[in-house]
Amino acid sequence: MATLQKCGSLDRLCYDVGGRMIGTSVLHQPYILSPPEGQPQTTELNLSLKLKEQECLLLLRRCKNMEELKQAHAQVLKWGFHQSPYCASNLLTVCALSNWGSMDYARNIFRQIYEPGTYEFNTMFRGYVRDFKMESALFLYCEMSERGIEPNKFTYPVLLKACARLSALEEGMQLHAHGIKLGFEDDLFVQNSLINMYGKCGKIEASSAVFEHMDQRDIASWSGITAAHNSLGMWRECLNLYMDMASEGLCRAEESTFVTALSACSHLGALDYGRIVHGSLLRNISELNVIVQTSLIDMYIKCDCIDKGICLFERMVEKNQLSYGVMISGLAMHGRNREALRVFSELLEEGLEVDDVIYVGVLSACSHAGLVDEGHHYFSRMKFEHGIEPTIQHYGCMVDLMGRAGRLTEALDLIRSMPIEPNDVIWRTLVSACKVHQNLEIGEIAAKSLKQLNSDNPSDYVILSNMYAEAGKWENVARIRTEWHYKTSTQTPGFSLVEVKRKVYKFVSQDMSHANFQDIYEMIHQMEWQLKFEGYSPDTSQVLVNVDEEEKKQILKAHSQKLAIAFALIKTSQGAPIRISRNLRMCNDCHTYTKFISVIYQREITVRERNLFHHFKDGACSCRDYW
Repeated sequence: MATLQKCGSLDRLCYDVGGRMIGTSVLHQPYILSPPEGQPQTTELNLSLKLKEQECLLLLRRCKNMEELKQAHAQVLKWGFHQSPYCASNLLTVCALSNWGSMDYARNIFRQIYEPGTYEFNTMFRGYVRDFKMESALFLYCEMSERGIEPNKFTYPVLLKACARLSALEEGMQLHAHGIKLGFEDDLFVQNSLINMYGKCGKIEASSAVFEHMDQRDIASWSGITAAHNSLGMWRECLNLYMDMASEGLCRAEESTFVTALSACSHLGALDYGRIVHGSLLRNISELNVIVQTSLIDMYIKCDCIDKGICLFERMVEKNQLSYGVMISGLAMHGRNREALRVFSELLEEGLEVDDVIYVGVLSACSHAGLVDEGHHYFSRMKFEHGIEPTIQHYGCMVDLMGRAGRLTEALDLIRSMPIEPNDVIWRTLVSACKVHQNLEIGEIAAKSLKQLNSDNPSDYVILSNMYAEAGKWENVARIRTEWHYKTSTQTPGFSLVEVKRKVYKFVSQDMSHANFQDIYEMIHQMEWQLKFEGYSPDTSQVLVNVDEEEKKQILKAHSQKLAIAFALIKTSQGAPIRISRNLRMCNDCHTYTKFISVIYQREITVRERNLFHHFKDGACSCRDYW
């Protein structure tokens, strides 16, 4: 009958006093099963060892925390199974990939494996990426290469994911080259990971090239390429890809793909596309989670369907910080600032935690409504009641609040008293306010501070140049524009987007590129004829170039917003609403012009700027001319 034989001392434990693991190299030999003296080892003994190994594996699978894992590990060491490839791999997998595991402990286990293979390396890669230790995963890959251990098709997806999170383009390209060399170029999972990696690194051409050369694509392929375009602001391309995916019958997309498509619709103001995505969601997903519902609310709000957004918000069974934040910011964008503050009160009543993002929306609501005293109240409340230290965004909201109200000296004093260094956005906000209120003195101070920050944003030069032009200081205008020419890249021109029959059209000022440009300019001529009878007079002070009045009027009438309105009037039915998105703030003349058009043609016209919606109806605007 077999007996337990003690080979060495068991005085040493597997763990020291601090609970850290001691390597097996310092342990004495564990207990082993051996037959009595003079008897050969039997098959029953081998069977007993196998059964004991199975017991250890079962212990590992039942582990629910690190303490239980350590106990199971002690049993593995006790019976000498730490060098069993199967047992060691299972031990490593449980430690590295469990939600409660420890990568430091897993690394020690890994180092005790005499000859780790591809599986063990892949397990460590996955564990490091799960633990957000991307650099460790890439360094370990270098060790794998030095040891001459050949990767497999499961190696590269996880390493490319690490590169994507680090935006490590060079390392990602090297992995791509290794994958090609080893014949994994056509593997679907590797290709999907390459699409994601190149997209996260901003190399959309490379991402698209991988996608185009795929023989087989799945939902993850489409999700990756749409997300890549969306992250780079290529929203029209993102929507086109989503529609191509749907046309191929891949409507049962991942929730993340729907969220990406809704984000693109939000940025473009493409309501019809947004409704299509919403319909696909309802057909393919039985229960929408909070993130998807919040994305839908955001899309409807930013596509000028604020009431639909409110309806969806009120019907949500579960709401979180993000849901409230989107609703508060959305109401502020639409000029419904008192409602935004009411929703903030509801958030507090629900007992949800308030964060810095929520307060950005609250302060924006105060800014858009000119609620200066309320803005100061909430700013103080944020610091002293909720213990939130103001960030640069909060100070930016306060500068905007005071700047809109014409309190430029107070805004300048606040900037100078900030405990954090003001950035270019803060100074640019003040410069813009100075232009609106024609305060050249403070505007020059703010512009000088922008120069000291080495800001190369063309809009800085444009605003200051326009301020000098309004003051008739043409020599200064020439100087600023000369500096602009030598120090900055070309300015992104102002443009307007309008959605007509599920297609988004883009217009720039003086645009002659559209196939219908003759009809558009004929419509502009008709609109101006009607406007004369309503008392409209072009505000040529908005044309800040040194030309005669007639030429200024010609420049004014072909602003991108007016071209977009003319096109929409031609292409949409009588009484249909018109929705326009702009990348820059509209000029005063376009604002007045659009109010008149809403009366003459009996249309509701919505113009979305970066952070504000203007709802024109019956000759009035929701901003009450305060923007």
